[in-house]
Amino acid sequence: MSTNPQQKREPGQLDFSFEAAPTIVIRRIWKVGDLVSEVRIHIEREYGDLWVEGEISNLRPAPSGHVYFTLKDGDAQLPVVLFRKQASLLRFKPADGIHVLLRGKISVYEQRGQMQLVAEFLEPVGAGSLQIAFEQLKQRLEARGLFDTAQKKPLPAFPHCVGIITSPTGAVIRDFLNIVNRRHAGLHVLLYPALVQGEAAAAEVAAGIAYFNRTRQVDVIVIARGGGSLEDLAPFNTEFLAETIFNSEIPIISAIGHETDFTIADFVADLRAPTPSAAAELVTSALHNIADRVHTIDQRLLRAARYRLMQATNAFARVRVDAILVRERDQLRRKQQRVDDLSLRMESQWRTRHRRLSDRFQQLSIRLLHQDVASRARMARERLVSLDARIVRAQRDHLRTLRDRETALGRHLAALSPLAVLSRGYALVYDDHGLLIKDTETITEGQSIVTRLARGRIRSRVTSVEKEAQGS
Repeated sequence: MSTNPQQKREPGQLDFSFEAAPTIVIRRIWKVGDLVSEVRIHIEREYGDLWVEGEISNLRPAPSGHVYFTLKDGDAQLPVVLFRKQASLLRFKPADGIHVLLRGKISVYEQRGQMQLVAEFLEPVGAGSLQIAFEQLKQRLEARGLFDTAQKKPLPAFPHCVGIITSPTGAVIRDFLNIVNRRHAGLHVLLYPALVQGEAAAAEVAAGIAYFNRTRQVDVIVIARGGGSLEDLAPFNTEFLAETIFNSEIPIISAIGHETDFTIADFVADLRAPTPSAAAELVTSALHNIADRVHTIDQRLLRAARYRLMQATNAFARVRVDAILVRERDQLRRKQQRVDDLSLRMESQWRTRHRRLSDRFQQLSIRLLHQDVASRARMARERLVSLDARIVRAQRDHLRTLRDRETALGRHLAALSPLAVLSRGYALVYDDHGLLIKDTETITEGQSIVTRLARGRIRSRVTSVEKEAQGS
């Protein structure tokens, strides 16, 4: 039997070509591992990048971090492995029953000789991964009690300082400060600059919360940012930030996005504000309401004062002149005594304040000497001089006000004194019983009368009485 060198190569098993031997058929015997490895290489080359859609079932997370599950539809099923690195990049947690779109490659698990799909990317079909991750985290944190109303801390009614964690360059901080200045100019606002979008945002916001809890400079914390998509708000839907907000000892207001936006931070925070501007109104609401109440009370007091003044005027018309003089003199003396008392208290407080500031200045000087920071010592001295000057000016202004008030009271008393009228040539005539004579009908001839002049009195006797004719 002759050989034919031009004989064609015939395809063998698995698309491998074998040369036909002219007389002897050479049989290739495979080892199992070699055959499975050869098949794996061939399959991975042919199906190295593909997309598969199906439903997750039989999910089995491993302690190593890898995730194993079966992808199935109505006709077939395929084992899938999602290695730890790819699993950590997922924005949602895979679960049985979720319909997903998967990208990966077909391979063979050689130890079992089993075909499997190695997943590189996974996303839900019909619902975004961020939304599913949001719902999963929300359910998990709610089960742990992080949303419990009983755990939420009350906000202080009159905060002295508010800490806000937001971007220092955005419109949020400008709107917040404008509202605070309009409604409560005395409220201090301390800004902790932080990213509010991107992968590092959650860590920076959590660092701001930790900073305010450590320094204790603020009474309430506001986390604020403008609106955005679910991807933009993703930093506020992290478990790490939620736990940081829950563990904060200072009350936290969440003011993230628009009124229709909800994040995990909103549910964990002690109070949710629909917008950053609404948060500014919330922290100033108590004092703003009190200002309105004070205005109302002020108007009521003004009306009451006018009414009392009218009553006092009517009562004054019925009181004897001598009694008025005595009462006004006593009132002026009390005012003078009050002025003296306030002057002494002001002087005592000024000395105490001056001594306290001096002691504080000495302490600061000693600390600055130890730290060798000349500029800070100079600033402290300048502040002390400024405070001392303010105290002196305040004391001088208060004393001037009290003196002006004393002068005004003296002028008022002098204007009310009947003696001022008598000094212009008028006189007051009394009968024997000390009653003021206003009509000749009440006096008779021979009756003793007393005439009160501006200086001194004249006692005389009536020799004749001339009565005016009626109608004259």
